[in-house]
Amino acid sequence: MNWIHWSLLSAFFAGLTAILAKVGVTGVDSNLATAIRTTVILVFAWTIAWVVAKPAAMASFSGRTWLFLTLSGIATGLSWLCYFRALQLGEASRVAPIDKLSVVFVILLAALFLKEKMTFQHVIGGMLILSGAVVMAWKSGKT
Repeated sequence: MNWIHWSLLSAFFAGLTAILAKVGVTGVDSNLATAIRTTVILVFAWTIAWVVAKPAAMASFSGRTWLFLTLSGIATGLSWLCYFRALQLGEASRVAPIDKLSVVFVILLAALFLKEKMTFQHVIGGMLILSGAVVMAWKSGKT
């Protein structure tokens, strides 16, 4: 499978996650729900790593690798805490499109920090994603 297949599977599971999380967060503290989900992910990820990647390879990681993986983990945790709280307060079909604005942020941050080329497709695609998120989240009448 190539990156497109993996990306589509990622999108599918992210969509499924929103629905399952919305049901799971009902009536409980969103931070506690995030902690439970994170524990499941931790066990699952380590199981896959032991089977596939052999964690002994971590010994060869550079300090830079550790730093950026740690910062990425913190950003992920903050994202999940915010996402679960948003799901608790709002409709999944409105929260998820706003969450997907992460794509727009990736485009901008990749150009700024990774020096990736910003193409016409990036600009138009980002604007369409932004427009779509606004349309999906907007609800006429009282919110």
